[in-house]
Amino acid sequence: MRARWHRNHASIGYLCPMVRSLVIVESPAKAKTIGKILGKDFVVKASAGHVRDLPKKGLGVEVRRKTFMPEYVVLDDKEKVVRELQEAAQSVGKIFLAPDPDREGEAIAWHLSEILKGTPEASELPIHRIEFNEITADAIKRAVKNPRAIDLHRVDAQQARRVLDRLVGYKISPLLWQKVQRGLSAGRVQSVAVRLICDREREVRAFVPVEYWTLTATLLKGKETFEAELFRWKGEKPVIGDAATAEAIVAAVRPGPFTVGKLATKPSTRKPAAPFTTSTLQQEASRRLGFTVKRTMNIAQGLYEGVELGSDGPVGLITYMRTDSVRVAQEAQVEAKEFITATYGADHLPAKARVYTSRKSAQEAHEAIRPTSIHRRPDTLKGILTADQMKLYKVVWERFCASQMADARLETLAVDITSGEGTFRATDTRVLFAGYQAAYKDTAEEDAVTEKLVKLPVLAEGEVLTCQKLDPIQHFTQPPPRFTEATLVRTLEEQGIGRPSTYAATITTIQDRKYVEREGKSLHPTDLGFRVNDQLVAHFPDIVDVSFTSRMEQDLDAIEDGEREWIALIRDFYEPFMATLKKAEKEMEAVVVPSGETCPNCGRQMLIKSTWRGSFLGCEGYPECKTTAPIIKRTGQRCKREGCTGEVIERTSRTGKVFFGCDTYPACNWTSWGEPQDTPCPKCGATWMVKKFPRAKGRRPYLQCAVVECKQIVNMPSTPKKDDAAGDEDGEVPAKA
Repeated sequence: MRARWHRNHASIGYLCPMVRSLVIVESPAKAKTIGKILGKDFVVKASAGHVRDLPKKGLGVEVRRKTFMPEYVVLDDKEKVVRELQEAAQSVGKIFLAPDPDREGEAIAWHLSEILKGTPEASELPIHRIEFNEITADAIKRAVKNPRAIDLHRVDAQQARRVLDRLVGYKISPLLWQKVQRGLSAGRVQSVAVRLICDREREVRAFVPVEYWTLTATLLKGKETFEAELFRWKGEKPVIGDAATAEAIVAAVRPGPFTVGKLATKPSTRKPAAPFTTSTLQQEASRRLGFTVKRTMNIAQGLYEGVELGSDGPVGLITYMRTDSVRVAQEAQVEAKEFITATYGADHLPAKARVYTSRKSAQEAHEAIRPTSIHRRPDTLKGILTADQMKLYKVVWERFCASQMADARLETLAVDITSGEGTFRATDTRVLFAGYQAAYKDTAEEDAVTEKLVKLPVLAEGEVLTCQKLDPIQHFTQPPPRFTEATLVRTLEEQGIGRPSTYAATITTIQDRKYVEREGKSLHPTDLGFRVNDQLVAHFPDIVDVSFTSRMEQDLDAIEDGEREWIALIRDFYEPFMATLKKAEKEMEAVVVPSGETCPNCGRQMLIKSTWRGSFLGCEGYPECKTTAPIIKRTGQRCKREGCTGEVIERTSRTGKVFFGCDTYPACNWTSWGEPQDTPCPKCGATWMVKKFPRAKGRRPYLQCAVVECKQIVNMPSTPKKDDAAGDEDGEVPAKA
């Protein structure tokens, strides 16, 4: 029996055949999947994330002697987990630490090692670090067969980040509590994200639109019509600034004839996009699927940790989802080549395997996000994956498959049509060879095709066309678009701020702190966000400076690479930071936001105050006068209950959902989930309708009849022929300040 056991387990490097091994991962779901893969000779436990951290109370970093050594304590809610891990370690012969393959995971492995080494029964056990980018049987067994030591450079980089965040948060937050309001926080990355959003909002508000016009001709050849836009006027690019100029050009070109001039054909190729990184997956899931960053990462986590696939058992469907690398393993490329040849044909393969280049700071030990096997097509997983899992897996699968395919070959036809001194142009693109587009087009490509191209009939030079309509269209220049979660992630990545593991946490934090709100997909700074940002910009310019934060990320990368010592980095940061802090404590003035209303009890002015729960009115005489009142958002609409003279105001339910109600409540309890509009229903004659916001991308708000039995829908009133208006982790709060 001993010999049989040894033969069965020699392939995964097991040295002590009579004793089981302990494998510690982060999540229970991952533990379940890996436990089934490794079998009964392994005990697989989950730490459920970090088990040690800096204490909640107190700074937890030694700054008096400037050693900056952190004080780690077992988290209160992890004491039971630690005891279970220590007990499990008493009955095994070897320990494998298998948290996620990044800095955070390396730090968790180190903390677990330190805890287990302090246990007498486990202090002499060999403790190994293993990592894998995918949770499949081959990857797990290969990792167990090739363990390594804990990478202390990675651990130091994570410790440096944690200490920096603690110093920034615990030193600045009390000052914000004192000068702005209690409960606020500052953070090395979150504060930069808030600044980006505030700066963009100020650009939007300061923007002055400029009027301009375009001229579109609807042309007819036989029974086929197409549109062409004025491209040249009197040999120059047309500059049409007002209606009078537009009408003058219309009058000049209307007589015609509209004659086909130059026909230009241009071949081109289009290369596929690289496989997903964390950032690009979050962006595409937002654009294509409407997912928030947090939702995307939660779904991806489940796909990575494993799904039960019947006779195949539990399998991770995608590789590790926190990565900034676009590298693809050679075996995955070979598998993709075989699949593409069999499915699409050998002509859909590139001349040589594609190699994508990651950003300079990317962790090349990681891979891009890809399916663990390209043979698991999305359509074979119907009924196994949830709807959200299927949507995200399909995008990951298609993007990876396309990334390994040949270029698309296109042909663009541009035709000029002249009339008088005006030249109109229409463009059509034909796909000569689909290449990678047979598998996938990203949303940017789809939008470009939809917006710019028309279907042209067969035309010949010198041919005369019939002009059905000349349509002058008024536009206004648009301000820069507000950030969405996806575009904020892209900007953070481009500027080198944060890392893949921090994006979702940062965006969640700034919304939880009420510094930023989502309206539709757009991120808007709140009044509180503006006030905090203005104080930080004025008194801590380095902390919220994009280039400073980016350089700090580069320094952390240097620590991970063994090129810099982490305590020296903290020391270089700490002394100038403390000088800035002391100056801010003397110079920062308390922020007072008057509301324009007076206190009903003492007559002093009421101030707008904010907490993480929201904003309210409070007397400036606090704490002598503790009068408070809610902030009322008025709509200007009369109450819709017959006979009531109250006004409709915006209110919030206990669950945080916005609704509308009468300001005379409880005398009148009229409510509506939608904002009422004084527009009569054309179908049933009701005197008002409700404003609704569609989920579909690019759709305008619409009106729906308030009568349940009717529900007639009409478009929102708008001015025709005009562009749409502009639309669309690391915080620390001390327990006592």
